[in-house]
Amino acid sequence: MNILIATFSTIGALAILFASIGILRMPDFYLRLSVTVKAATLGIGLLLVSAAIYFPDVSVTTKAIAIVFFLILTAPVAAHMIGRTAYHTGIPTWKGTIIDELKKNQPTPPPVADVTPISALKRTKTKNPSKEGS
Repeated sequence: MNILIATFSTIGALAILFASIGILRMPDFYLRLSVTVKAATLGIGLLLVSAAIYFPDVSVTTKAIAIVFFLILTAPVAAHMIGRTAYHTGIPTWKGTIIDELKKNQPTPPPVADVTPISALKRTKTKNPSKEGS
């Protein structure tokens, strides 16, 4: 049992280490996000599984399994939403990016409305229609 805990803990810690190295080594935001989320999810999941095995209490095991479940469920969705938002706000991709699947699905932006600035409205004097008749 101790060998299994040591194996899961070591692999989990190494996965988190690889995630931190990936932040430094990847060339753009999107690759950093992808590497970090995948490796950190695996690492934290394995550390929680080893904690669930180490502590024989049912409440600890249940909590660890619930955390792993929600982590696996929410981390990829959150990373996807962060990546799409970054793309739509104009964060540049790496110059070596070959396929840009979002570019072809990008809707054309709506036309900008012609709005008169407030400072221009203050300079023009309008006639008050109620005073013209007196």
